[in-house]
Amino acid sequence: MNERRTDGSAGDADYGTIGVGYADYRRPEPRIEEFISQALGDARTVLNVGAGAGSYESTAREVTPVEPSASMRAQRPAHLPPAIDAVAENLPFDDDAFDAAMTTFSVHQWSDVRAGLREMRRVARGPVAVLTCDPDLVRDFWLYAYAPEVLDTEARRYPAIADVADALGGSVTVRPVPIPVDCTDGFNEAYYARPEMLLDPGARQACSAWSFVGEAACERFARDLRRDLDSGAWEARFGALRRQAFYEGSLVLVRSVPE
Repeated sequence: MNERRTDGSAGDADYGTIGVGYADYRRPEPRIEEFISQALGDARTVLNVGAGAGSYESTAREVTPVEPSASMRAQRPAHLPPAIDAVAENLPFDDDAFDAAMTTFSVHQWSDVRAGLREMRRVARGPVAVLTCDPDLVRDFWLYAYAPEVLDTEARRYPAIADVADALGGSVTVRPVPIPVDCTDGFNEAYYARPEMLLDPGARQACSAWSFVGEAACERFARDLRRDLDSGAWEARFGALRRQAFYEGSLVLVRSVPE
């Protein structure tokens, strides 16, 4: 298992460095939140693993958040409960302690994904919901034409969906999650119709994959994208995306219920 970093980050990304300003760009998207709510069903008590700044935590449920990074815990708004300092692979709860468990944009950060998912299954009596990206699909996004290193990193980090399903066990369903054109949660694919947003270093920093590529690659990306936006080359190749109300990319919701 990876050693925890200075601020407590337990995975392969240092949120003590990249987590500053995260909540400014990664705001929960209500239409994605509805998918998660449906997956959780009528669960009253919910464990949120890798809870970060609190995205997708419903105030209508009794949510217990777990987050190892002090930087992320500090960004949680006052109306949400404080997060417990713990890691997915060793959850400090009894078996069947919660009606359900959830995790969003987090499994690719864990040092042992299978162990973390098994822990979620152990502590949840009912559904476990995992919002993640399918590594087989991430390179289909237009960003690959400008920053292949970033999406190669994402493809390497995200666990295969079949492996997620196998670790959770039970009855598993996988649903594609359409991304709205005005998505408020700023992961890379959220900007499918707003490429200009990824010229903002803060927007890139809020997507952890960018922290694994060098500054030279980031500068090249910004230079090439700005050039193609100015010349109309991006519009000619990808402009139809601006007219799509939703984009079906790599985002999926994996749901497991005990058999």
